[in-house]
Amino acid sequence: MQKAIVDRFMRYVQIDTQSDEDSQTFPSTKKQFDLANLLEKELLEIGLVEVKVDTYGYVTATLPSNTEKNVPTIGFLAHMDTSPDMSGTNVKPQVFKNYNGDDIIINKELDIILRVNDFPELKNYIGQTIITASGDTLLGADDKAGVAEIMTAMDYLIHHPEIKHGTIKIAFTPDEEVGKGVDYFDVQKFGADYAYTVDGGPIGELEYENFNAASAKIKIQGRNIHPGYAKDKMINAILIATEINELLPVNERPELTDHYEGFFHVTKFNGTVEEAYIQYIIRDHDKTKFDIKKELIQNAVNTINRKFNQPIATIEIKDQYFNMREKIEPVLHIVEQVKQAMIEVGVKPEIKPVRGGTDGARLSYMGLPCPNIFTGGHNYHGKYEFAVLESMEKSVQVILKIIERSTF
Repeated sequence: MQKAIVDRFMRYVQIDTQSDEDSQTFPSTKKQFDLANLLEKELLEIGLVEVKVDTYGYVTATLPSNTEKNVPTIGFLAHMDTSPDMSGTNVKPQVFKNYNGDDIIINKELDIILRVNDFPELKNYIGQTIITASGDTLLGADDKAGVAEIMTAMDYLIHHPEIKHGTIKIAFTPDEEVGKGVDYFDVQKFGADYAYTVDGGPIGELEYENFNAASAKIKIQGRNIHPGYAKDKMINAILIATEINELLPVNERPELTDHYEGFFHVTKFNGTVEEAYIQYIIRDHDKTKFDIKKELIQNAVNTINRKFNQPIATIEIKDQYFNMREKIEPVLHIVEQVKQAMIEVGVKPEIKPVRGGTDGARLSYMGLPCPNIFTGGHNYHGKYEFAVLESMEKSVQVILKIIERSTF
């Protein structure tokens, strides 16, 4: 099974599917169809039915039931796109077999090193196989690991008809990384009673609560005057942008928060004296605290405008997704099913809140309860990203066990 997983994974990560948060199209980049079309071909070759890539880039397929029992229809989803935070072009995966516990040199020339002091979780994988990129791109385990794991699980079921199962629905989605992954997803047509996104991190992760999320885009209009004659005339947009940022709580930044603590995260900052632009993401698990955060950033902009007695700054705040816990709690048996599946394949369940979001969060609010399962990846969205092959194999085993348990 490991060879099947790694072959698929290596093939998928070399296809550039980076999404674009500034695009007005869906999917946000046409190149996501490159992977979608390949997956359509491979699903047909495996033997699934109702295989389709639609005009929005959604890949869907069905594995028909092979049991006469009345069992639920289960869905499994993963997203094809990779983060805009770092290049996904010309990904060159590297495989480090039988990891010895030392620092891993990803790229000697660029001095990109996975140092154990920085990433102590590496010690958990001594003797295992670690996959990285080459230092100038992300790897794409988020979420091509999930794609490879679902594909491998479906292939395994086709070749092992002795494993009885109900109808299984598969979907691979675009644009998850820019918060639009299920904008056009037809839950009713998909036809699952409940589903799981395979889009988590390290082995054992099981998540059914996530951040409430919003984006905030702030534009500052300054006034550029020759600095020699600027007194009482110049309005420096760069300085105003930094002032707005300083009005937000210093201790509510990603690098200073953990567990259930929310944050403001600056994702873009461009500016000249004449004009500046700041972009944030706002996150909190607690809905009340989330709403307070949105008020705080709005108030920061209002404060600046009062100071200058004119609309120097404008802000656009958009909600992106909400905490799925509210929708999962009434059907907690689907979480318990995963816990038991993990235990049966020798994985310790680690139930924790997602410090991010998944397509499953929005799907849960669209009527498809959808917890999230680990893929075996670490350090997503950057050059230090890595995946552990043995963890990926366990993810496949968990998927298979969930399906098997649904017929009990």
